[in-house]
Amino acid sequence: MAKDEQELKDIGRRIQGLREACDVTVEEMAEELDVSVETYLNWEETGADVPISAIYHMAREFGVEFTEILTGTSAKLDTYQVVRSGEGKEVDRYPGYHYDDLAWRFGGKIMQPLEVVLDPSDEPAKLVRHSGQEFNLVLEGTVIVTFEDEEFVLNAGDSIYFNPQFMHGQRCGGDIPAKFVTIIAE
Repeated sequence: MAKDEQELKDIGRRIQGLREACDVTVEEMAEELDVSVETYLNWEETGADVPISAIYHMAREFGVEFTEILTGTSAKLDTYQVVRSGEGKEVDRYPGYHYDDLAWRFGGKIMQPLEVVLDPSDEPAKLVRHSGQEFNLVLEGTVIVTFEDEEFVLNAGDSIYFNPQFMHGQRCGGDIPAKFVTIIAE
């Protein structure tokens, strides 16, 4: 396979991975881009003949930088993505992460995971912001992730990936302690 052909297939693979991580169907994406399902599937399978305007549109839809789709190296989210257990992009469960599964999103800069335990009696989450990108994976119990005016209830196996420049916080969402791991890439 020629180098150019492999690079195009990598673009198609990244488009497919982002679409699946965002829980968007092929049909929904084709409709959003105003193309046939066959045309869209060809983009994912071969990466060939994808208009630049469509790549920009997909980058906005998936919350990533345009260059991430093209090169796989820039991954600044300007929003957040929730992946439900058993849906979206597969990520090995704790312990034993395959960091390579996350590295393409973080541009290769991975920090060690931090395990956090939230007690039901803890105060509501104080909203904070910091630079970088953040990935949380719930191990046990229920974690409520709050963004300024929105809350996501995550159960064991669910994960969320977001730009932490949004004011955000996490708190226990049940009667038993909740445990999650967080990876922050600066």
